[in-house]
Amino acid sequence: MRILLPPSETKRDGGTHPPLEPSALVWADALGQLRERLIDELASVSASVEEGRAALGLSERQAVELAHNLELRSSPTMPAIERYTGVLYDALGVDTLDAAARRRVDEQVLVGSALFGLVAAGDPIPRYRMSAAARLPGVGPLARHWRQAAAPIIDEERLGPLVIDMRSGAYRALVPVPHAVGVEVASERPDGTRRVVSHANKQTRGEAARILVQQARPPAGVDEVIAALADAGLRVEQPEPQRLVVVLAG
Repeated sequence: MRILLPPSETKRDGGTHPPLEPSALVWADALGQLRERLIDELASVSASVEEGRAALGLSERQAVELAHNLELRSSPTMPAIERYTGVLYDALGVDTLDAAARRRVDEQVLVGSALFGLVAAGDPIPRYRMSAAARLPGVGPLARHWRQAAAPIIDEERLGPLVIDMRSGAYRALVPVPHAVGVEVASERPDGTRRVVSHANKQTRGEAARILVQQARPPAGVDEVIAALADAGLRVEQPEPQRLVVVLAG
């Protein structure tokens, strides 16, 4: 089983690992060339506050984060699963998992990234700022580049037959995985109507990922994924073969 998570805009500062070495990241054979290009382009556009804000869609207050992009190749790194922060990653809580579950995180979890494509949970990465909506000069929309680069690695042989995709739509579009099973979250009102609530959506996906990595025997199929989540108290529906919906009261 593989679990695909979205990245987060917020990231932990610092790190204790050496600076970024793109060739050491997962699937460097397929993704390495585009990673190198985007790293250089991101650093270049971030040298200008005006151009950097425009390319990355940053507010005036967020412009301070451009400084991180200027140090992509020199700043310390940390495992991706520790770099990303926020509601989903708080709910996953890798620092509170036991040793066995933490090993399964490294074995099973991948994070989608606008800058790196897909990274393994343990891949050491620097702090950076770049979302799926970024348009770097000379590059343009990222999706067509990542789709082409990732094509050789998204089949069942490389990713495995069971892929649980908890990424948001923008990151699914960057690196589509045709055989993945998507996970959605809906809040159900007393009258039976449903809505999507951003905070609950992220928290529940993090909780679901935590439940799955805590399984001593990783689920071998979608039915076992549903059973594991249901045993932990989540209400899960499967309206389509490749679509799960976690339904929350509210």
